[in-house]
Amino acid sequence: MNTSRFLRHLAVLAWLSCGAVGLSAAEPLVIAHRGASGYLPEHTLPAKAYAHALGADYIEQDIVLSKDNVPVVLHDIYLDTVSDVAKRFPEGKRADGRYYAVDFTVAELKQLRVSERFNVKTGAPVYPGRYASAATPASFQIATLEEELQLIQGLNRSTGRAVGIYPELKQPTWHRENGRDISAVVLPILARFGYQTKADACFLQCFELSEVKRLRQELGWKGRLIMLIGAGAKEADGTDNNRLCTPEGIRELAGLVDGIGPAIPRVVSWSPSGQRQVSQLVKLAHAAKLAVHPYTVRRDELPKNCSSVDELHAAIFAEAGADGVFTDFTDLTLAWRNTHSAAVKK
Repeated sequence: MNTSRFLRHLAVLAWLSCGAVGLSAAEPLVIAHRGASGYLPEHTLPAKAYAHALGADYIEQDIVLSKDNVPVVLHDIYLDTVSDVAKRFPEGKRADGRYYAVDFTVAELKQLRVSERFNVKTGAPVYPGRYASAATPASFQIATLEEELQLIQGLNRSTGRAVGIYPELKQPTWHRENGRDISAVVLPILARFGYQTKADACFLQCFELSEVKRLRQELGWKGRLIMLIGAGAKEADGTDNNRLCTPEGIRELAGLVDGIGPAIPRVVSWSPSGQRQVSQLVKLAHAAKLAVHPYTVRRDELPKNCSSVDELHAAIFAEAGADGVFTDFTDLTLAWRNTHSAAVKK
């Protein structure tokens, strides 16, 4: 099946399985992490189309810049963990041995074959049970941000659904160190596609507090904004993730963003005996009128001592009370939410 026929087929599936109307805002959001990345190579257009067909409320776009300053959709500033760049452009690596998207034009990036994520040192797939190994030939490509927005909006028109977008500005500090201003490039593109205000179906996210402040105060972003909170202590710009999870940190964020996106261990963890331990972070955020969208549900990479993906969903939604979750498995999260809708109504 060629790509165009494949995408049309997925659009029909979306209409049949999800209907022509959006899901209730009273239910927590199902956010497709890198698309339907549990089933197809992450951030490829087929993965995004399948996430749409499976019923995602929002689809995520991680954004980095190319050499010619075009936003492309990749989880990392690196190319060598999801593509054959080392074979096609062996001379393109930096002194550290890594291949960076910002060193290649879009025309060059389009020559790469994208695969499932693999370990750059060993070549072994990170998730062996997923679509295919790095050695398996495939025709998946890197997409530009504009190509992905066109796809999602086209599927919205053809299916009657209203799936939103959830872009992340990747490593703004690093981009500036390399002479690029990723935020200044991306915001006009979002505006051109109709994503500008809090009424629009878009959450813009970033891990760097300095850039989040700049988005509001300098660049004038008026849409919904999410402060991502990593599991580690610090970010590249000095953001103190531990402080952000305190009452003082949440109060600071309340005047700046619309919600937080914490790593799951900051919301819930499991003891060696399997007991759930829910933090106060969601309650703190809700008291400050902030939404909470933790990341990431993976059935093939559960939190330590968590017994099942159902238990993970129950902890995030029914017990912690999160307003949404990033998931590699859109269908599993959607099925749990719909089966337990009475327990997760907001």
